[in-house]
Amino acid sequence: MTPVPTICVLLGAAGQLGFDLARTYELGGDVIRLTRAELDLCDAQAIRETLRRLRPTLVLNAASYNEVDRAEDDRAGAFAVNAEAVGALAAVCQELGATFVHFSTDYVFDGRKRTPYLEDDAPSPLSVYAESKLAGERLARERCERAFVIRVCGLFGVGRRADARPNFVETMLRLAASGKPIRVVQDQVLTPSYTLDLAHKTWRIVTRGAPGIYHLTNNGEISWFDFTRELFGMRGLQPSLTPVTAVEFGARARRPAYSVLAHGRLKALGEDDLRPWRDALVAYLRERDQLKAAPAPPDS
Repeated sequence: MTPVPTICVLLGAAGQLGFDLARTYELGGDVIRLTRAELDLCDAQAIRETLRRLRPTLVLNAASYNEVDRAEDDRAGAFAVNAEAVGALAAVCQELGATFVHFSTDYVFDGRKRTPYLEDDAPSPLSVYAESKLAGERLARERCERAFVIRVCGLFGVGRRADARPNFVETMLRLAASGKPIRVVQDQVLTPSYTLDLAHKTWRIVTRGAPGIYHLTNNGEISWFDFTRELFGMRGLQPSLTPVTAVEFGARARRPAYSVLAHGRLKALGEDDLRPWRDALVAYLRERDQLKAAPAPPDS
């Protein structure tokens, strides 16, 4: 069991998952939120100096190089953030006796299964991005004996950096508003997941579970095309929407055709499963609409 921390350092605090981890924090003590502007994860010395100065008892790494297609031509950049930085963080956590929580991805699997992947299933990454994330998983566990690796999938949430690409839901809504024809892959099946739901459950894993690999997504499975069709139906939208294969879509990096994650370790903790992805999407749309309708804060 992880002791209740007195100092928690949260990396990637300005991203979707980081934002929700920060606002759901429930372990007591101080939360120090660090963005990429405040700590360069490609600078191992800065990582060591910062963590040694802050002396956290818990470090969560929600930062990631997640430009999957770009990584095909930027292997060094992807590995610097998704692997080498993770190894540096884990090593300092081991030195300080801190618990380390690192978030990974469903993309570490090759998608050849047609039943949900178990935590112990052998990874087989198809892209540079996926290879870098798998390398980060291994370094986290090799260098810190108190490391939790939490694999997530298809994230959408209200918080994100101003310079970040919008999530899939926002991208589809923007394309629908543009009036342009939309092509979406039909032969990639996964579980789109609401970062607010994942954040709540992360704290349960950290406080109740033993270090190791965990899968954390909403419940159910669906293709990206059918998910988009459901989204448009919820919003009363009728854009031109065409299903295509991954080959026809022609993305630079290969994605797994099936990457639904089973929650065996979560169940072993006695934790209830997360709500279905459809209910999570409804909740997300409600929250984003409330935020858009809220009055702007007064000028300072």
